[in-house]
Amino acid sequence: MIERLAHGYEFDADLRRDLVQEIHAALWRSFAIFEGQCAEKSWVHRIAHNVGVTHMMTGRRKRRLPLVGLEQIAEFPGSDDPEHSTGERTLSDRLLATIHRLEPADRQVMLLYLEDLTAAEIGEVTGLSASAVAVRIHRLKALLAEPYRAQEKRA
Repeated sequence: MIERLAHGYEFDADLRRDLVQEIHAALWRSFAIFEGQCAEKSWVHRIAHNVGVTHMMTGRRKRRLPLVGLEQIAEFPGSDDPEHSTGERTLSDRLLATIHRLEPADRQVMLLYLEDLTAAEIGEVTGLSASAVAVRIHRLKALLAEPYRAQEKRA
């Protein structure tokens, strides 16, 4: 889970390995203060995502890469030519490219959703209500499906 999560926050393999180590170190340091107030799974996700967001934000400042919210994403990366995109990128690469463009809160919700957490569990990690989580997931799923709807209309 931690490696998948790190991949959601860092594309570069070397930096991703560093991020995994940072997450493990943060979990180890925070283990002493874990009091069981939430599920252990939620606690691990919360720590891991906090480290991931910090890593992402410091890296973005260095690289000056813009982040966007769900409402601002104009198109799914590589969706301009479906045949070309399919040949060059797998669906998971395209999904990850879109996730990498999201602001931290949206990225966190989507990564937790892809880890198969329920809306309530995601809410426990993020502090959002389960209904707010469900709305964000619905919007992102609609965004990701749009290029395929357009492709079906052309066919």
